[in-house]
Amino acid sequence: MRKRPVEVSDLKRLRVLSDPQPSPDGSRIVFCVKDASKKKASAYDTNLWTVGTDGSQPQPFTNSGKDRQPRWSRDGSRMAFISSREDDIAQVYLIPASGGEARRLTDLPEGTISSLVWSPTGGTIAISFRPTDPQWTQAAKKEREKNGESLPARVLDDWWYRLDGDGYFNAQRFALYLIDVTTGEHRCVYDKDTLGGFSFDFSPDGKEIVLATNRDRKAMIRAWKDEIVRLNLSTGKLRPLKQVPEGTKSCVKWSPDGKTIAWAGREGKDSAYGTDNLELWTCNADGSNAKPLTANEDYCLMAITSTDTAEMVFGPNLKWAHDSRRIYMQIGWHGESHIASIPRGGGKIAFHTSGAKLHQLGGISRDGSTIGLTVGHATAPDEVACARPAAKSFDVKPLTNLNGPVLKELDLAPIKSQWIRSADGTRVQVWSLLPPESTGKSRRKKHPAVLEIHGGPHAQYGVGFFFEFQLLAAQGYAVFYSNPRGSKGYGRDFCSAIRGAWGGKDWEDIQAVTRFMQQHDHVDRKRMGVMGGSYGGYMTNWAISHCHDFAGAITDRCVSNLHSMFGTSDFTDEPDRYWEGNSWNRTEARWNQSPLKYFGNAKTPTLIIHSEGDLRCNIEQAEQVFTALKLRNVPTRFVRYPATTSHGLSRGGPMDLRMHRLEQILDWWERWIG
Repeated sequence: MRKRPVEVSDLKRLRVLSDPQPSPDGSRIVFCVKDASKKKASAYDTNLWTVGTDGSQPQPFTNSGKDRQPRWSRDGSRMAFISSREDDIAQVYLIPASGGEARRLTDLPEGTISSLVWSPTGGTIAISFRPTDPQWTQAAKKEREKNGESLPARVLDDWWYRLDGDGYFNAQRFALYLIDVTTGEHRCVYDKDTLGGFSFDFSPDGKEIVLATNRDRKAMIRAWKDEIVRLNLSTGKLRPLKQVPEGTKSCVKWSPDGKTIAWAGREGKDSAYGTDNLELWTCNADGSNAKPLTANEDYCLMAITSTDTAEMVFGPNLKWAHDSRRIYMQIGWHGESHIASIPRGGGKIAFHTSGAKLHQLGGISRDGSTIGLTVGHATAPDEVACARPAAKSFDVKPLTNLNGPVLKELDLAPIKSQWIRSADGTRVQVWSLLPPESTGKSRRKKHPAVLEIHGGPHAQYGVGFFFEFQLLAAQGYAVFYSNPRGSKGYGRDFCSAIRGAWGGKDWEDIQAVTRFMQQHDHVDRKRMGVMGGSYGGYMTNWAISHCHDFAGAITDRCVSNLHSMFGTSDFTDEPDRYWEGNSWNRTEARWNQSPLKYFGNAKTPTLIIHSEGDLRCNIEQAEQVFTALKLRNVPTRFVRYPATTSHGLSRGGPMDLRMHRLEQILDWWERWIG
């Protein structure tokens, strides 16, 4: 078959595979498959599939289009999962492992279920559940429409009332509930977390639950008040492990032998999202001997690699080995993502996977024989695989190829990794894609080029499949992307170099990448563009206000004014924590690092993309850019997506709008550098 260039419409043909969970005996893996809906241009279908680890073909297991988070029962006879198949209200369902009709287990009120864990005894299931504000339920909406009433006001007493991608939940909070597997009855056993952001796990005997939780009344800005507590399910008594030092804590896991508790955390006052490394901690079950196992190595458990074709999980991922001797974790490093482990008592980290790939850790079978993974790379989105644990390298076996038929048609551009030097000698990793041969563009000619800058900033670009990059290359553009200082995956000091100092060392590195592009054999230096989203939008704004190397720019879900962004984001920025000063009487540091301050120098034609429902970087950030550039007579277009979309539009927003966004990007580049 003769291959062809990637087209925008190919996006809706790709499937997103995630959450691989092995059966207790390791013979099968259940996983989620997300497809563009065939019925609605904007929607997705998410169903459960299974595949045998013996190499048998993957098969659909459910078909409602609204199923997720499958979890095997302890004996492997059935699965529990979350579905909103009835009235779009999330409930817990049970289905036999052999297939058949799923049975609705719960009768929860309208709300959101975020986590589901079977008890070791198999008689109960624990979930994290948050009911919908009664004034904002579907029933309340219908009653208002019937009576011709207006939308209700939100009367807020707490500053935690919204989250990007989750929307407005007002005063409602996630709490921990136990569900009787026989009757479906549920009861709340813990509701003391101030923000509702706790993690939890059962003790091996099923009599207790350990939680990483924050009960401080100012938990929003006091992440260091996170605790490890044990909850006795018979008495309801909480037992805080007081010997554990203060600091952020998440992803708590109880060892199978009951002797040790593990979590991801750090000492200090920063939240999990910070410039210091998030480390693997353990303590004895009574709280004694708390220590960071990974403190002697420069890895972070929050080094997340960005792509636009995977379910992004912005958090650490830990799993105990079945014999409690080791703890597995996922580590991002130099644009790759690998599975590693460390002995429970500490020691050297062992990496079990290798190569230019993204390995995402799923579940581990009860017998320890099988680890579920997804594995992807630059020319293939994530597919399900299984690993057979060994002393060192895993034997990773691919199990699915659901995107294979689409990929066979496409002429995809391979990526090339290079290291360059910044002005002060710092090494910076850069990747490039050149137009594939099917575009009809000779590799020997010079191409218009696009520099992509990642968001975060404390994340990383890397070796995953990025549809947007492949699309640009297919249209004849040379694509470059890098991890400047501030990125994760290169050690603590590399990341913390821009703490409270955006537009400094990161800009030096972006300038070095720009010079690298200008000197590249296949780049037309007069036809270069720059683009990025979130922090990448910030740096795009910074670039057009500090240089004139680019003939065009695209700033997406951007930051432009750090002074006005204070208080408009879903997460509160405490004075003198990350940024120096505050927003009322010591504003200099924030304003000096705001691209808007320097827009008197801007003259680069700029496309602005933003969602009205963005709760992370409020759309007022984009509005200021639009107004300033219009006043400066700079060619500018503003594409505003509706309030039903969020900061993550490019990764998981409505399919029709994701495609519209890509078409706007291609149109802009064709106009200014094509």
